[in-house]
Amino acid sequence: MANRRTVYFVSDRTGITAEMLGHSLITQFEGIDFKRVTLPFVDTIDKAHQVAERIRQTALQDGARPLVFSTFVKNEVREIIHIPEAHVVDFFEAFIEPLEAELKQESSHTVGKSHAIENFHEYNARIEAVNYALAHDDGIKPSDLSTADIVLVGVSRSGKTPTCLYLALQYGIKAANYPLTPDDFGQTGLPKPLQAFKHKLFGLTIVPERLAQIRAERKPDSRYASLDNCRFEVAEAEALYRNASIPHLNTTNKSIEELASTIVHKANLARRIY
Repeated sequence: MANRRTVYFVSDRTGITAEMLGHSLITQFEGIDFKRVTLPFVDTIDKAHQVAERIRQTALQDGARPLVFSTFVKNEVREIIHIPEAHVVDFFEAFIEPLEAELKQESSHTVGKSHAIENFHEYNARIEAVNYALAHDDGIKPSDLSTADIVLVGVSRSGKTPTCLYLALQYGIKAANYPLTPDDFGQTGLPKPLQAFKHKLFGLTIVPERLAQIRAERKPDSRYASLDNCRFEVAEAEALYRNASIPHLNTTNKSIEELASTIVHKANLARRIY
């Protein structure tokens, strides 16, 4: 069918870079049903030939050339994947040679540099941040927030935990989170465990209708998930943010990636890993 295309993300390592860049490109084309296939660790001549043959078979079955997004360091592997039966977008080929010309230096052509555990400082920062996020999730250890880079606050199921973990994994940022409950509302000022850390707080909010939908998946037909209760909690949380001058974001229509990037920018956080 004309509105269906197979997309291959192929790499001699994890394929994360090919996936990320390729996905960013194909999302610009609406109305096409993309079937995504990731083939990582294609790091030998034999594996490359097997992948090339698989792509040829897909072209025959689909009646259209598959799209192939690749990140190969070795020329001999790259050349095998460049077949006429596919439209190949090779990110390394597109960018490495111009950079070599500009920098007047050949690249190392080392496989796996971007996701290798070579910089142990950055790797340890990632692990420490993830462990910190897990240890300080959902209000755990509220008295131990002095070492946090940021503390996300919000009502239950507003996106705090996944955002904290993404900040840890992608930025090496130590993010804790604190759930606002009905006990925290109706009082003047911040909840006591947060008062000493106002400068680290960042609020998350969400449209009540979406919150009710999310909570109903967890506890259907409960007061916790009722629309009236969700409206009350969101309104109280947003009033708290305004009264305490806490910066905040609405998570309803934002991806975790967007939330994390916006928080890093608005809170002026320094990332520890790249």
